Amino acid sequence: MNWRVLDLSTYNGHMNMALDDAISEAVAAEESPATIRFYAWNPPTVSFGYHQKINEALDVQKCHELGVDYVRRRSGGGAVFHDKEEITYSVVAPEHLFSADLIESYKIICGWLLEGLDALGIQGKIASNNDITVADRKISGNAQHRREGVLLQHGTILYKTDFKTMFSVLKTENVNKVCYPNDGMTHIGEHKDVSREDVYKKMFWAFTKGKEYKIGKPSNKEWARAKELAETRYATKEWNFLK
Repeated sequence: MNWRVLDLSTYNGHMNMALDDAISEAVAAEESPATIRFYAWNPPTVSFGYHQKINEALDVQKCHELGVDYVRRRSGGGAVFHDKEEITYSVVAPEHLFSADLIESYKIICGWLLEGLDALGIQGKIASNNDITVADRKISGNAQHRREGVLLQHGTILYKTDFKTMFSVLKTENVNKVCYPNDGMTHIGEHKDVSREDVYKKMFWAFTKGKEYKIGKPSNKEWARAKELAETRYATKEWNFLK
């Protein structure tokens, strides 16, 4: 099967989440192929899980003070701080390509992340089903949801992270124990002197290994839908303060 790979691009948080949704809709309608997308965030953004209450997950006022945006995801899980140096991926594909078992499907996609880290000379492992740790410190968090026969998994690849800002905007009492700074969190820069470009190249290789793929870009319909969703869903107070 042929995959479409969208090269590393940078958007704000609203557009990043909207693009994942627009691509999911297109894959569900069989208008677009299974897609691997790499993206970054500008400005830095806190994405928080669909089921979370915003004021319990993050400090909204501190976000405004520090120039950090925020957006509610459609996937579950906890609040995540996305620095501008982070590389994020999403995998959008018909769910029949993966195991029906959630944990097994996490193992497959997180396995690609582990191969990328291994290629950098960093030994990681899967912890808590959908986190990746290095020396027992979290370096990647991943979330997945399935809708209309389509699997969407997205996750982080922490390159260099401003932990001070991260834990200024997150409500740390609601963060899993592995998420405390200088104890349970780490990034690639703490383990390897490597450029962000090299990290991306290794991750690109790991995610596309053994696949037939073409470098592509969102279709005109996907762009239009993403812009609509960014404006009418992800940028709205109604959505972000839903709970």
